[in-house]
Amino acid sequence: MTLRLYDTRAQQLRDFVPLDPENITMYVCGPTVQSGPHIGHVRAALSFDLLRRWLDHRYGRVTFVRNVTDIDDKVLANATDAEPWWALAYRMEQEFTAAYAGVGILPPTYEPRATASVPQMQELIAVLIERGHAYPAPDGSGDVYFDVRSWSEYGALTHQSLDAMEAAEDADPRGKRNPQDFALWKGAKPDEPKDATWASPWGAGRPGWHIECSAMSKRYLGAEFDIHGGGLDLRFPHHENELAQSTAAGDGFARYWVHNGLVTVDGQKMSKSLGNFTLAADVLTAQDALVVRYALAAAHYRSSLDLGESSWTEAEAALSRIGTFIARVRRTLSGEPDDARIGEIPEAFAVAMDDDLGVPQALAVLHETVRRGNTAIDAGADEEAWAAFVQVDAMVRLLGFDELMSSGGDVAEHRTLDALVQTMITQRAQARADKDWAAADRIRDAIAAAGITLEDTPAGTHWSIDG
Repeated sequence: MTLRLYDTRAQQLRDFVPLDPENITMYVCGPTVQSGPHIGHVRAALSFDLLRRWLDHRYGRVTFVRNVTDIDDKVLANATDAEPWWALAYRMEQEFTAAYAGVGILPPTYEPRATASVPQMQELIAVLIERGHAYPAPDGSGDVYFDVRSWSEYGALTHQSLDAMEAAEDADPRGKRNPQDFALWKGAKPDEPKDATWASPWGAGRPGWHIECSAMSKRYLGAEFDIHGGGLDLRFPHHENELAQSTAAGDGFARYWVHNGLVTVDGQKMSKSLGNFTLAADVLTAQDALVVRYALAAAHYRSSLDLGESSWTEAEAALSRIGTFIARVRRTLSGEPDDARIGEIPEAFAVAMDDDLGVPQALAVLHETVRRGNTAIDAGADEEAWAAFVQVDAMVRLLGFDELMSSGGDVAEHRTLDALVQTMITQRAQARADKDWAAADRIRDAIAAAGITLEDTPAGTHWSIDG
């Protein structure tokens, strides 16, 4: 079987042929941390979590980089005197981390912040100037621009002609040769914080958005790597500009471009600028994390996903069917599964995942295996039931629904337990606020005695079952 992925640049499915089959390299554009995550951000991260898990299964090792844009116009705009830009960025980064962890998204191999790679950005800008593809603005502003007309392949990712493109609005146009030229370096401005600037050969300032990802991907993955991922809305101008500046600098850059579809509300893209977003924290408060993961994964990663109340209901029902089977096997079957079959997945599941990460089709295989397992239990065919259980276990873990196995398969029971523990967490928080330390300790001890571990984080208190 050959893994095929839809390559946005090629506009077709392509056989995936990695640079090094023993180490798949993938870079995904992470959040700009000017405010907290909405559910669309979580869907995007989950899409690449599923791809990363499947690549790891197929090849054994994935070096996965997801950046944090912690210096940007939007971050500076949302900062206040009481909370400087760097403090805001750090707090929002923690909110993203908590939301990702809440739905079982694995942490990346490396998660670099843009502010930690400014020297590498300046080196890349210097190369582009030397090659004639970038220029310092002649107005003394300290800005540096990429000269789009110097690079004949500009527009290769989105297949647009330069003359049809809108002007880049990421800097004052007065110093530009062409309206579409975009900022690589932004000169310091009097109204911006002094600690948001770095010294450079072109004057004090800060990096443009696009140069950040080109520099960080090269630093952590090399001049050429396997997969570049991100949301569909990043294709232009962000990814188009990344591709242009990196290849103009002489780097091979990304060999495959993979983009996830967006979460929509009444057919419109969910976004902060439109004000139609649902905060991830609100969703995870109202819904079980497993239900959220299932609902977001159930649509193909390249499709738009319109979320509604029925999305959660359908996801919970689907998980309950899987969980009921898991609980039934453990309750009714004698003996143990064949150790030789541990980790085995159905061929149809692998075929679906290899076909551009066909998670909806893979879920259909999972549910068919559950049905077959239940039929085997009804017929008293323990060996067949165990075989189905082993496959269900493997598929559930590959899709990141591990909690179904550790919780005994009962989603409803897990939600009930979560409600009880959350009540005790709230009572403990109130006791601590009242400085009633004895009461707070009693509540924590009672939770611990039930085999539950609490983890206090800046984003809130999370619980897990020991062992």
